[in-house]
Amino acid sequence: MALRDPELPEPISPPAAAPAPPLDPADRERLLGGAHHDPHALLGAHRVPGGVLFRTLRPFARAVSVLVDGVPAPLASEGDGLFSAVLPLESVPAYTLRVAYEDAAYEVEDPYRFLPALGEFDLHLVREGRHEQLWRALGAEPMTHQGVAGTRFTVWAPNARGVRVAGEFTYWDGTQYPMRSLGSSGVWELFLPGIGEGTRYKYEITSRHGARFLKADPMARQAEVPPDTASIVTASRYEWQDAAWMAHRGDVPVHEAPFSVYEVHLPSWRPGSSYRELAEELPAYVRDLGFTHVELMPVAHHPFSGSWGYQVTGFYAPAARLGGPDDLRYFVDACHRAGLGVIMDWVPAHFPKDDWALARFDGEPLYEPGDERRAEHPDWGTYEFDYGRTEVRNFLVANAVYWCEEFHIDGLRVDAVASMLYLDYSRDSGDWSPNVFGGNEDLAAKAFLQEMNATLYRRVPGVVTIAEESTAWDGVTRPTDCGGLGFGLKWNMGWMHDSLQYISKEPVHRKYHHNEMTFSMVYAYSENYVLPISHDEVVHGKQALVSKMPGDWWQRRANHRAYLGFMWSHPGKQLLFMGQEFAQGGEWSEQHGPEWWLLDPGNCAAGDHEGVRALVRDLNTRYRRTPALWQRDTVPDGFRWVAGDAADDNVFAFLRYDAEGGPLLAVSNFSPVVRHDYRLAVPGEVPAWHEVLNTDAARYGGGDVTNPDPVKPQDGAVRLTLPPLATV
Repeated sequence: MALRDPELPEPISPPAAAPAPPLDPADRERLLGGAHHDPHALLGAHRVPGGVLFRTLRPFARAVSVLVDGVPAPLASEGDGLFSAVLPLESVPAYTLRVAYEDAAYEVEDPYRFLPALGEFDLHLVREGRHEQLWRALGAEPMTHQGVAGTRFTVWAPNARGVRVAGEFTYWDGTQYPMRSLGSSGVWELFLPGIGEGTRYKYEITSRHGARFLKADPMARQAEVPPDTASIVTASRYEWQDAAWMAHRGDVPVHEAPFSVYEVHLPSWRPGSSYRELAEELPAYVRDLGFTHVELMPVAHHPFSGSWGYQVTGFYAPAARLGGPDDLRYFVDACHRAGLGVIMDWVPAHFPKDDWALARFDGEPLYEPGDERRAEHPDWGTYEFDYGRTEVRNFLVANAVYWCEEFHIDGLRVDAVASMLYLDYSRDSGDWSPNVFGGNEDLAAKAFLQEMNATLYRRVPGVVTIAEESTAWDGVTRPTDCGGLGFGLKWNMGWMHDSLQYISKEPVHRKYHHNEMTFSMVYAYSENYVLPISHDEVVHGKQALVSKMPGDWWQRRANHRAYLGFMWSHPGKQLLFMGQEFAQGGEWSEQHGPEWWLLDPGNCAAGDHEGVRALVRDLNTRYRRTPALWQRDTVPDGFRWVAGDAADDNVFAFLRYDAEGGPLLAVSNFSPVVRHDYRLAVPGEVPAWHEVLNTDAARYGGGDVTNPDPVKPQDGAVRLTLPPLATV
């Protein structure tokens, strides 16, 4: 018989445990079936007659003990992974659980001992649809709660009977971690101790019809690389270096500032490159070409690369193929340090039907309208958002704020606005219902766009929103307090269509289409416009810009250069898609990207392409140095026709004026002949005119028909030499 050392303290015996009262059969069934709205009422620690009841749900565990002050007290198995006991304690103590499996035992915190990690004010704002930083309330948020590190999971699923957290840490079985419903908000919450960044997870939802399925987090800030579909717990560690840029980007209103945009599809600009690799090359390239901004085709998470980003499943997560959220921040920061603004394509018009994403999220139409006719987008096989639902509108408004605040994005180009504004968009008679006034306008979508723009401009100084809107909707760029939609700029789809129609004609036929180049000035000041030659114009059989031009290779390039000169001098901002700056002849392909090989010194035509790129560089340089080309873009006083009716000559000439009245004369000759001594009336107060740019210059690949000497007006006019297929 061994003797105890009298110097050692008496061993502490575990408190005597009593059996726990059994769960109500209905509660037990709902808890194990993932359909209980308040699992915290059944699990965790609770005062009962005779002590404190401990109950935990640990599927596949061999044994579970409660540790109070380091002393274990075993819990009895109730079957199906439930363990419980009543300990003779006067109050609920601080405790942990020791969970033993066949191969190991772990000491863990009990998630069901924690109070809700989401405050009442947040829930109030969610219910009201006014939480402008919704990502701080919903989603997976790493945090320290009640002194313990872990992650708070919150999700909006108002129609669900139950929601559980599943992940790689549960082998994608949600049984162990049911969430609690936070009242009428429709929000479900659970704080999981010990779960940190990098953890993959989904929500296991039980619908009101009893179906059970896994869904990615609508508010996830990071997602797996497709084809995997899980959400990832993340937190930013990035330290921004762009304070000077952010402080001054709004010093001049965008419609009164130079704004020349290079549109990029990031995955294909340099195929295989990450955000950080692109950051080392793309900003320097765009800055060298003189653009003021780079516009990114959608970088929100999308599973199908062939959608180019326009079918988004993760509205709060950057596309994972190119890296993580902080990698995208690094890219934006690099652009800012290079003096470039970053515009991002944003897609609030629709979302795909993938069964693991937003579609029928909690088993019912939630983000999409309940009316099937209204929910289906007829063109794209997707769902439209329910803009009339408070929480959905909040989801989208907060998403716009999220990208601009969290990623320092300088502007959003909003895709497919027309499809949002009209109830009958692409729909036949009988497939839509009119609004309360009998019209075809979607009043809820209009109100959403107004709220989005007003919120963004209020919260984020210096930001700009740009509408891709192809109809004659009145007031797209009018302020919201004047009844407009509140956008800063609008894509001029009419100018794009008409000018491309004109330039694609053989010169001998152009005189019959002259009005297609002048008509834009009839409405040029009805909105604040961007002139877009975007990705949409160089794919799917539409041909690259240079390939739209008639004639032989020399003429096509000359037309291309002349067209760019006309575009840069026309009222409105400019946007040019990648590859068109060096006149690649092939359509854009998302697999291969720009045809960079055309610029290789070994290519016999490299000089031709380099010449066009040199022109774009000089156009941007001249543009930025000449306030007449951008300062009064949105007022009629900044423009005057000099020759708008010279159809037989295929000539267009106009004056642009800066705020001080300083003029610039732009003349385009879209015929293939030199026009000598071409007479144009000009302001008499200018003593001499100097040619500052000529798209026919030899360094651009032209014939070098120029006006090398100052041109002095006589009798209120100048006589110029107009090179063929050129803008001066």
